[in-house]
Amino acid sequence: MEILHNILLASTFMATLGGVLALFLAVASKRLYVFEDPRIGQVEEMLPHSNCGACGTAGCRNFAEQVVDGQLEPARCTVNPPDQNKFIASLLGISLGNVEKRVARLACAGGNHVAQMRAKYVGHTSCRSAAVVGGGGKACAWGCLGLADCADVCDFDAIEMDEHGLPRIIADKCTACGDCVDICPKQLFSLQPVSHKLWLACRNEADPDTAEAACEVACTACGRCVADAAPGLIRLDRNLAVIDYTANEKSNRSAIDRCPTGAITWLEGDHIDKGRAAKKIIRIQPLPVMAEA
Repeated sequence: MEILHNILLASTFMATLGGVLALFLAVASKRLYVFEDPRIGQVEEMLPHSNCGACGTAGCRNFAEQVVDGQLEPARCTVNPPDQNKFIASLLGISLGNVEKRVARLACAGGNHVAQMRAKYVGHTSCRSAAVVGGGGKACAWGCLGLADCADVCDFDAIEMDEHGLPRIIADKCTACGDCVDICPKQLFSLQPVSHKLWLACRNEADPDTAEAACEVACTACGRCVADAAPGLIRLDRNLAVIDYTANEKSNRSAIDRCPTGAITWLEGDHIDKGRAAKKIIRIQPLPVMAEA
């Protein structure tokens, strides 16, 4: 009898405790309840769920919250199809917004058929690993190492490696997420509005003779582009042409015409144009390593 009494007492205690806790939780859920606009979930469902950060937020959920709150416009999501963003704007009764598309650009044209290799890198197939080992073996200390870290990290298949070991950016697929910018150990990528068509595909800051000896398409700071461009659009700094993109409306193709190496280019979508004076590169085979030449 005593055992049965203890069991009943314990059961009663546990039932009473459970009831008290349930009541506490019920009261707390009402007192601490925070209203969430149901439109946030609707907008989130219409987003790509890539969480790429191209919109400048921490992810698609955060983007949906800020759009519903009126802090951002739907067009800021460059991954979504335009029609989907229009539908979001219509659902919320807000302006779609006008955000210019940005794409990743590579400041290097030194493929293995024009850029010298001072040593052959053997090791983990990664640009970051190669950069740690004597800079990667390329004669140009600023040049692309061509081991495809950028292509590997791109979730949108917007980067592919060309036949000369250089990343090729597919503008229509690029969402400007910035992953390639972050991964490149040479800091060769940047995100640019598509309206920035004048582009310098070089970052070599060595003296002109050293730069051209390392890469046939390097900028040699000859100054022709500075003279041919609109005043103030291009300047020379540390043996390199520097384009002022805040003066983008002044840019035109005349700046590329006399560039002797073709380092300064004009971009039309995925097509890269060089000036009439640029040397014609017909070599397709990789250059031999300098130590083996």
